[in-house]
Amino acid sequence: MLATVQQSTELVGLFKAAGKRQIFKKNNIIISPHTIQSDIFYIDQGIVKAYDVTKYNEDNLLIIRKAGEIFPLIWALTGQERQITYQSISNNTLTWQINREIFLEKVNQNHDLLFPLLDMTLEMYRLHSERILNLEYRTVRERIVSFLFTMSQRFGIKNDQGLIIELPLRHQDIASSINSSRETTTRELTSLTKKGLIDYNRNFIILKKPKELLKFIN
Repeated sequence: MLATVQQSTELVGLFKAAGKRQIFKKNNIIISPHTIQSDIFYIDQGIVKAYDVTKYNEDNLLIIRKAGEIFPLIWALTGQERQITYQSISNNTLTWQINREIFLEKVNQNHDLLFPLLDMTLEMYRLHSERILNLEYRTVRERIVSFLFTMSQRFGIKNDQGLIIELPLRHQDIASSINSSRETTTRELTSLTKKGLIDYNRNFIILKKPKELLKFIN
């Protein structure tokens, strides 16, 4: 990490001092492709999913943003827009939003704010690189396991059941991330569940036997 604690605190302080506080319920759309975008959001608590819609009319998961992160990050820094939807996927997602022009003005006045922004940009680059590397695996099962371990690095919590990923991920979300069909993804997740390697429901995934799962990708 390049940013100091003080620099990260200053960035959060900017949003809270000059921004507007908002709470979104689960599945609320925060930004849609049809929105005239002018604001940048900081997630104080909760989880936000970013996705687009393919020409086949399927949701394509791009990234999941968590507390302490900003969206839409690339637009905030470059002004380049894409047809992306941002949706709250947790109850009572708390955000602070600030006008982009005000945000950039404050950043230009205080260059220390660039360090936490660079950290976030590098993390986004790392996650997208992981997604590309995931596609090197030949089988859907390998790609699913690789995806689950990537998610566990950001959202995983160890307990006596294993490694729990507290994310409401749909089969379609996983399928789009690993370049597979929803049907094949569902079949492989069911197989891993029957083997006792994972436990899956709408709100979380548990990697019950991480060491055995790693054998698929090592």
